[in-house]
Amino acid sequence: MASMSLVFIGPPAAGKSRAGKRIAQRLKSSYADTDKLFSRDHGAIHEFIPREGEPEFRRLEREIVAAALRDYEVVSLGGGAILDADTQRDLERDEHTVILLVASPAAIEERITGRTNRPLLSGIDSWIATYETRKPIYDRLADLTVDTSFRPMWQVVNDVRRYLKRTNSPLVTRDQGDDETHDTPEVEETAEQ
Repeated sequence: MASMSLVFIGPPAAGKSRAGKRIAQRLKSSYADTDKLFSRDHGAIHEFIPREGEPEFRRLEREIVAAALRDYEVVSLGGGAILDADTQRDLERDEHTVILLVASPAAIEERITGRTNRPLLSGIDSWIATYETRKPIYDRLADLTVDTSFRPMWQVVNDVRRYLKRTNSPLVTRDQGDDETHDTPEVEETAEQ
């Protein structure tokens, strides 16, 4: 059981899943992506919401988030998970380090164009409206904000690692390596993917 978590929050398509997975590998830590856990337990989100409704999705999502924050050391939350008041209270506790990933509308548009697996987004205008509504919550909860726009994932990971080292996070005791300077071929990726 995790006593503290490194938690990635942010708008849809900001790179939370990729960053969370990558940093967990680097820190040799347990990892959970709450959207993936939801899909495993309840089916694809983009099929669940039209069938069952957003309120039921948010209720079940909250249960998954609470369990992930309790059981995993690195957690990537779905973009709207922070709308839940209990989740906000959980993230405000000192034992969690909250990393807000953001990206420019141009970067996001490139990431979401032609994708049908994001049921609450219908294009960049929808994304901007959603982000602007949630931004005050994201900003209030974040310990660190990292812009992922058009950046390779290794740079994003290094930003987070440096912050963890600066704040003496218990997670960095497992990370003895130098900063990454490139992506290896088998993991080459950018935050945009």
